[in-house]
Amino acid sequence: MRPFQPVSARARVALGLSFFALFVAVWSVATFGGFVSPTFLADPLTMLADGWFLLSRQDFLFDIGMTVWRVVGGFALAAVLAVPIGILMGAYKPVEALLEPFVSFSRYLPASAFVPLLILWAGIGETQKLLVIFIGSFFQIVLMVAGTVGATRQDLVEAAYTLGARDRGVVARVVIPSGAPDIAEILRLVLGWAWTYVIVAELIGASSGIGYMIINSQALMATGQIIFGIIVIGLIGLVTDVLFKAMNHRLFAWRFA
Repeated sequence: MRPFQPVSARARVALGLSFFALFVAVWSVATFGGFVSPTFLADPLTMLADGWFLLSRQDFLFDIGMTVWRVVGGFALAAVLAVPIGILMGAYKPVEALLEPFVSFSRYLPASAFVPLLILWAGIGETQKLLVIFIGSFFQIVLMVAGTVGATRQDLVEAAYTLGARDRGVVARVVIPSGAPDIAEILRLVLGWAWTYVIVAELIGASSGIGYMIINSQALMATGQIIFGIIVIGLIGLVTDVLFKAMNHRLFAWRFA
């Protein structure tokens, strides 16, 4: 291996799968070998059996669908509002001076801390869960997009003005196209964070969702079901991440060439 030396797509897949295989092997040795009590960690076969029970008997597919809907809904709402605000902050310094202190302050507030207040304001329905994801995602997207837009190459901006572009034209034809690939990458990263927020939202006051299943399984000491729920979240996140990457490469092929 050499620093920054690329690997082929086939080698990348093989290396990624090999680490998963190693992880399962260590897990199997620890559980089947009796090094860890089944009370605290179920073995892979028990996890699969519990997963099949959830899917066939407990309508777990509905829980998965509800969780996916909450993540997509809360994240989409945050992105639709945060991206334009981030662009304005990055492009216009007065807007940045006005909003950045509050946004920087707010992004350090954990979304889980708002759960009690959101239950009081919005009840325990879907609105409360969407708002948890919105709060956890919105401020992060705003600051990251503002930083990306603020780093736009000044020579491109000056060239646009030289060619007669107006302020709006510079933003629309230089700033946004220049930052679009990085903004798409920001959305991909923050979508991963949104999954952590939805589980927090579902741990309190929920009657469906993967988080709801996990907290119920904890009460039953069903570690196999808990692990299965965690793995399902990871698999959905992995698939989403791969699709997001593929979409970004297709939309901005010139950037990744």
